[in-house]
Amino acid sequence: MSDIKLDLDTVEQAVGHGPTAVPYPNTWVSDRLDALLELVGRFFSWSWVLLMVLVVLNVILRYLFSNSYVALEELQWHIYSIGFMIGLSYCVLHDGHVRVDVLAEKLSHRKRAIIELLGIGLFLMPFCLFVLYYAYPFVERAYLMGEVSGSPGGLPMRWLIKSVILIGFGLLLLAALSRFIRALSFLTGFPRGRVSAGQ
Repeated sequence: MSDIKLDLDTVEQAVGHGPTAVPYPNTWVSDRLDALLELVGRFFSWSWVLLMVLVVLNVILRYLFSNSYVALEELQWHIYSIGFMIGLSYCVLHDGHVRVDVLAEKLSHRKRAIIELLGIGLFLMPFCLFVLYYAYPFVERAYLMGEVSGSPGGLPMRWLIKSVILIGFGLLLLAALSRFIRALSFLTGFPRGRVSAGQ
């Protein structure tokens, strides 16, 4: 049987940047934001490995040893939340979110860029700011109260997992800002795009 070689970068690029993707220019600011988001996204991608280990451990403890720990089960849900919340910004960064491709493929690159610019400016960024505004007192209250899990044997410092809302939506706001700048550069030429090393 011959060896099958799979280039994951090529697959990711094909999925995330299909025929409907608009070739936005890179700008100095968007490159800095993208580098930060890429670093954070790759670091937190290891949370999925940790999550799988925890799931397997919980299953072994429950079904082989008839034992379970509430703290481990809560940690499992917390790690899932972290991976999901941080993954939102990584998804926007790589243009891997769901689109209505059937409609988008019929539009010109300019029209798609206008729709994205309006969508980000009118909906995504205001929504991120809205969540951040209301999440901060939510996290602060949990911290000041020293909130712990309501379950016996649960995790302490509930404010830590709640703060992931702030981190996740903060990163999502940065990803949206980067896309907004790149779409604006594509449409107006300002800020001026620069040719990246890969182009």
